[in-house]
Amino acid sequence: MIPPAFDYARPTSLDEALRVLAEGGEDAKVLAGGQSLLPLLRLRLAFPELVVDVGRVPGLRGVREEGDTLVIGAMTTHHEVVRDPLVRRHAGLLAAATRTVADPAVRHRGTFGGSLAHADPAGDLPAAVLAMDGELVVAGPGGRRAVPAREFFVDYLETVLEPDELLVEVRVPKADGWGFHYEKFQRVAQSYAIVGVAALVRRDDGRIAEARIGLVNMGSTPLRATAAERALAGCDGTPAVARAARSATDGTQPPRDTSGSPEYRAHLAQVLTRRAVLAAAGMG
Repeated sequence: MIPPAFDYARPTSLDEALRVLAEGGEDAKVLAGGQSLLPLLRLRLAFPELVVDVGRVPGLRGVREEGDTLVIGAMTTHHEVVRDPLVRRHAGLLAAATRTVADPAVRHRGTFGGSLAHADPAGDLPAAVLAMDGELVVAGPGGRRAVPAREFFVDYLETVLEPDELLVEVRVPKADGWGFHYEKFQRVAQSYAIVGVAALVRRDDGRIAEARIGLVNMGSTPLRATAAERALAGCDGTPAVARAARSATDGTQPPRDTSGSPEYRAHLAQVLTRRAVLAAAGMG
């Protein structure tokens, strides 16, 4: 299909981008890598009057360290995240989840921040950032503000971003000493997850001391499986982990669609949580 007509702007600075977004208001859409927006335009599921291409805005790309925090620019591509040595060393869960995004062509064009701002609960990255207790830095007319990942995602394809704001970077604590695993179930390769589980596990004296679990496609936003996290504390073997994983679906509202019923997704979430935690803990 041919997209609807729209105006196009390509700012060359962050200040210019914010000004153009403010002028465009709710009728403007941000174009980063385009792997989420362009399909919506072609299918006429989005009707922006203005598309603001931020591809030439400097300072929004790359990975750096700031003490115990890893900072990832919003325009960093999935491919760059997967290959970055700092991400691999200190945030392996992000590399593992990003490696499963779509296919190589999409990963070379799609951006880390674009995926988060799109806020699809079936996306791989929001749940991983949520599990890592990440923070999203947003720039707007009033300056910058840091939003915890648990507060950033509001509803299906909806975030706290205002029309005149732009996601500029993502900050995640280094997860040195934590085991990690991303488990994803999909019907065909390169498709969205029917259910996914991002797991971080810290062990102490042979037991799970702490676990963080992000759930993919188990509600209108990415979710933390907080009941399972509490139940996993102190687990020392496969049977205990399996029992704790049954609480992964507490408080979730999985969708019903052509890929499965809520009951089917709930079963998958429990199975995948068990697998992900055992693998992250080195017990599998």
